[in-house]
Amino acid sequence: MTTTPQLTRTGLALRGVTLSYPDGESRLTALDAVSLVVAPGEFTAVVGPSGSGKSSLLAVAATLQRPDTGEVMIDGQDTGALGDRARTALRRERLGIVFQQSNLLASLTAVEQLLVLESVRGGRPAAARARAEELLTSVGLDGAKQRRRPHQLSGGERQRVNIARALFGRPSVLLVDEPTSALDHERGTQIVELLAEVTRTHGTATVMVTHDRDLLHRVDRVAQMHDGRLR
Repeated sequence: MTTTPQLTRTGLALRGVTLSYPDGESRLTALDAVSLVVAPGEFTAVVGPSGSGKSSLLAVAATLQRPDTGEVMIDGQDTGALGDRARTALRRERLGIVFQQSNLLASLTAVEQLLVLESVRGGRPAAARARAEELLTSVGLDGAKQRRRPHQLSGGERQRVNIARALFGRPSVLLVDEPTSALDHERGTQIVELLAEVTRTHGTATVMVTHDRDLLHRVDRVAQMHDGRLR
């Protein structure tokens, strides 16, 4: 099994990151010399209009997209120096990703959504059950709700499972993509408050992309994206 070296938690750092895509005979710049540092326990929101580069920023931070230039550092590790297998291992061991849609497996209960990750890692799901149940309880899903399948949970509850699943591997960096887009204002506020609490409790360097400026009262910092540049 490929493993990453033991690293000290220093969070996420993007330095001078540029990313472009082919666009006919020219290239479209998605990220233009972007720099961003997020320390452990810090909750940063990235806002901006559609097409401003927010999704590209998350893709690069998640090591799913290699930038044209610049550095992406996770806990002091330069991810650009890693091969594909090592980058996959780093994502598994250091990154948690909360997607816009929960993407839960319809046939699995809430607790099984977390335990299946242990199977993918080659571990023993039975031994991980206590941690899975503890995490779900910490995000507000306890008792019978842990044994419910996605169609038996509300949208906000499914997103809570999504957050617990992202935390299951004890990540250093938590990347969150529009977590409230499918929720009403009240449930959206609850999810952002939960993310703020999770950031403090677990000491993650958290980056949340959002379009909803009404939900920014619990973040530590707001960064504005416009035409691929970060302010």
